[in-house]
Amino acid sequence: MLDILTGFVSELRQAGLPVSVAEEADAAEALGHLRLEDRQAIKFALGATLVKSANHWRAFDTAFEIYFSMRGPQFSVGEGDVSAGPELGPVPAGLEGRGPSSTGALEPVTAEEIAAMLFKALHEGDQMLLGAVARLAVARFSGMEAGRPVGGTYYLYRTLRNLDLDGVLSRLVAEARALAGGAAMSEDTDDQSQAGPVLRGRRPGQLTALEERLLEDEYRARIDELKKEIEAEIRRRLVADRGAEALARSVRKPLPEDVEFMHATRDELEAMRKAIAPLTRKLATRLARKRRHLRRGALDFRSTMRHSLSYGGVPVEPRFKHPRQVKPEIWVIADISGSVAAFARFTLHLVYAIASQFSKVRSFVFIDGIDEVTGIFDRSDSVSEAVHRVNLEADVVWVDGHSDYGHALTVFYERWGHEIGPKATILLLGDARNNYHASQSWVVRELSNRARRVYWLNPEPRSYWGSGDSILEQYAQFCDAAYECRSLRQLEAFVEHLV
Repeated sequence: MLDILTGFVSELRQAGLPVSVAEEADAAEALGHLRLEDRQAIKFALGATLVKSANHWRAFDTAFEIYFSMRGPQFSVGEGDVSAGPELGPVPAGLEGRGPSSTGALEPVTAEEIAAMLFKALHEGDQMLLGAVARLAVARFSGMEAGRPVGGTYYLYRTLRNLDLDGVLSRLVAEARALAGGAAMSEDTDDQSQAGPVLRGRRPGQLTALEERLLEDEYRARIDELKKEIEAEIRRRLVADRGAEALARSVRKPLPEDVEFMHATRDELEAMRKAIAPLTRKLATRLARKRRHLRRGALDFRSTMRHSLSYGGVPVEPRFKHPRQVKPEIWVIADISGSVAAFARFTLHLVYAIASQFSKVRSFVFIDGIDEVTGIFDRSDSVSEAVHRVNLEADVVWVDGHSDYGHALTVFYERWGHEIGPKATILLLGDARNNYHASQSWVVRELSNRARRVYWLNPEPRSYWGSGDSILEQYAQFCDAAYECRSLRQLEAFVEHLV
């Protein structure tokens, strides 16, 4: 068990979870007070000792299901006919009468028999039968091959495709309609326990739209349970075949703060939206504390030498100048075209969520035209609502809606450049892919001369800068620094540096 725990903690660290040696020791101590067969208790005990953020639970859950999956020879990936013998666990209901083969196991189970068992399990909501169907379906339909480096998603797709769950769902609903239109279901009939709570005790007649929706939702919940059983069965077989470490490496998911803006899926973007609220609160608190404790400035040479006279000229107590606390004035100029829109959205969200750390925040968005959206943020109840309104209301298209940094920056300088002062810090957000238009880099040079600082934040990897139609090097030469900001973690690090 300690070897499994060590590998599990190592995987959590590889996934990005901060797990200290002391926390690992706490987890080992917690396992000593639990029964090893109580898998749920072990899972939540390890979660309580090793996980610090709800945003990290998904990565923890994935690693736990791999390292603490059920193991044994019955889960080995082999070839041959599919039977319901000992290698697949208990004999499912409906197959008790099957005659044994010459090897002592039951004869192979056909696809038709699996389909009949599936319909019965979903109709009755029988959890044990669902588990048996999942084992049989994976063994027969997944086509798993020993040593083949294929992820579990491929096997899951093959299994579900052969089960035709959409067709089974239609049959279940059709049978429920027929049952509802037949004899009344009394409380003492056997059918009422199989049809679910929606049809129990109802009078004969057609199902209402609400009843049909509730019944369909109930069947879909049972189908989701079946999918989870199939995923677990595939995972157990992959662990038995390739080992927990190899499988964990292939299915490892990045934490929400490490997901790249440019390649995030819909589910990952949703996880990032959930992660950014606690991130902004933590960052705002950290920046405020940093300001309070920033009391030491540069060395005050004259004061140090004056006080050293009482020690015979030895500077025993160095004296420092007290820095003047100045909150920066932030000007955000963001490209919201195409794939960089997600990056700009999260950056605007973060900047406005910690606006208390800045003396003023003004925001501008552009594609080939540019528009100020500061007022939208001021009039919105939440940052999320403001970002949504920016996408709908901002006038950012000039000609064809393709990025034109040169034109957008020129219009910005002509309309608002005179308002830039020595307290301003300008953040330019975008990949600098200009569709081969003129760069007008002189605008960035003029902004740099007027402002306190000019930073460029790019969501692309640094190795892509300057390739194709990227002209970042023409702009970066006039910026104080250009940063790669591909994830929330990198964006957080930059904001800490900014303040």
